[in-house]
Amino acid sequence: MVRTLAKSVREYKKSSILSPIFVSVEVILECLMPLVIMQFIEAIQVNQDSIAMNTIWKYGGILLSMALLSLVFGMLSGRFAARASAGFAKNLRKDMYYAIQDYSFSNIDKFSTSSLVTRLTTDITNVQMAYMMIIRVAIRCPLMLIFSLAMSFTVNVTISWIFLAIVPVLACVLVIVILKTHPVFVKVFKKYDAMNRSVREDIKGIRVVKSFVREDYEKEKFNNTSEEVRREFTLGERIMAVNAPAMQFCIWLAFLLIFLAGALLTRDGRPVREDEMTVLIMYASQILSSVMQLSMVLVMIIIARTSAERVVEVLQEKSNIVSPENAVKKVESGDIVFENVNFKYSQNAEKYALSGVNLHIEEGQTIGILGGTGTSKSTLVNLIPRLYDVTEGAVYVGGINVKDYDLEELRNKVAMVLQKNVLFSGTIKENLRWGKEDATDEEMQHVCKLACADDFIQAFPDKYDTYIEQGGTNVSGGQKQRLCIARALLKDPKVLILDDSTSAVDTKTDAVIRKSFKESIPNVTKIIIAQRVSSVQDADQIIIMDGGKIVAVGKHEDLLKTNEIYQEVYYSQNKIGGAANEQN
Repeated sequence: MVRTLAKSVREYKKSSILSPIFVSVEVILECLMPLVIMQFIEAIQVNQDSIAMNTIWKYGGILLSMALLSLVFGMLSGRFAARASAGFAKNLRKDMYYAIQDYSFSNIDKFSTSSLVTRLTTDITNVQMAYMMIIRVAIRCPLMLIFSLAMSFTVNVTISWIFLAIVPVLACVLVIVILKTHPVFVKVFKKYDAMNRSVREDIKGIRVVKSFVREDYEKEKFNNTSEEVRREFTLGERIMAVNAPAMQFCIWLAFLLIFLAGALLTRDGRPVREDEMTVLIMYASQILSSVMQLSMVLVMIIIARTSAERVVEVLQEKSNIVSPENAVKKVESGDIVFENVNFKYSQNAEKYALSGVNLHIEEGQTIGILGGTGTSKSTLVNLIPRLYDVTEGAVYVGGINVKDYDLEELRNKVAMVLQKNVLFSGTIKENLRWGKEDATDEEMQHVCKLACADDFIQAFPDKYDTYIEQGGTNVSGGQKQRLCIARALLKDPKVLILDDSTSAVDTKTDAVIRKSFKESIPNVTKIIIAQRVSSVQDADQIIIMDGGKIVAVGKHEDLLKTNEIYQEVYYSQNKIGGAANEQN
């Protein structure tokens, strides 16, 4: 885990090294100051009647200089620690984001969206805070403990053994707290994921919530998840709350034992001088306060450990779909072949989502796919651009197995308009250029005309510079679909897949779009998943799916005569035809 996280330090290694160096100098100065104070007190005691001002100025100047130097080195250490931790968090967030971008759909399925957001925000913040403490406070405290303990032995060996006796007690308290709290915080972050999921769903679906008047239900659901987070976090905080009182108790116990030991030694004829007692108390404060600070660091590390594990889990997750060595860099044609394809989403799944698929689609053909909900229509087309990989069998595009292609080239030539149309905040031009970064205004207008989007864009005051709100909330569902189709066309694909992407447009516009495709992009293979028969009845082939299998392939007229599923869908959508069929 540490090795994985350390890779994100990169250009902040220098700051990460300088911070401990400066804090080490700060600690050395602070540990030497009590010895200087002891010498000063001794000088005063020896020369009580004739103490010279130059002695006062001498020791005062030394102490002031040491204090100022300690302050400077402490400030430098804090500055570099802040720079290193913030930079480390930036790199870590960047590495996580880039890793997620490389995920396949199956990798993304492993993590919920809310969990990934939590890991990119809360978890990284926890790791950042822990890293800053590790390179500064976690270095300072052990050094302070060791140096102060060593210095105290030079002053009085007998009393210094008290420190050595108390430190293990404090260590035992810390170990118990660590062992008890870590499992609790593992549960806490899972509850955080659930709470964030609830918030995300509620905000994303706020229009549905309001239209069904379900505000009270959503509030109650949020309160429940929030209460679970509170309950688990309270348990963790309750355990950690033992830490501070235990440390404070040990500090006061140490002071009591120091005075008791000093009194006993004096009674036995081995008096402890005032300057020694003063310095020992100062070292006791440094030792015990450093242990207390170290306990706070360890508590933070306990919380951050859980976060670090979750971050590393994302970083170490490797995409199971990557470009092969010596990958094919060019898709020659839109010819598609499914050969004995079986597919399931998980290796542990008992049932195949697709089974026994054999299919040949020629370049330039228009293919329609019909079937009920859950018949794996989308799953079938997701295999073409390798959004998922087949479990068994093979898929070929342009006569080459899709696994042999460079992923970027394959997906650039297999344009896909998904079921859930997504537009990003930005202008219409910026959204369209997702299809082609250097697209000219003429190219964008051309594809928008093909997708029947140009007319409504021209009606906007800012036309193609119209700003699209996040999620495309300021355009209708049909307009959003047409913009997504235009964006896909800008890729100049060999294969165009429309996954139920005209469901929100009227039948007339749907027909115009299909006509423009036929006339303007005749060599592009077009696969249309639809719920309306009218959207696919003019296709070269219509594929009927049921239960993850292809049960029929044919033209509209043939299927209308031979396939019951197609007949049922057709007549249910055409009442006149249905009535005539019943009379016959």
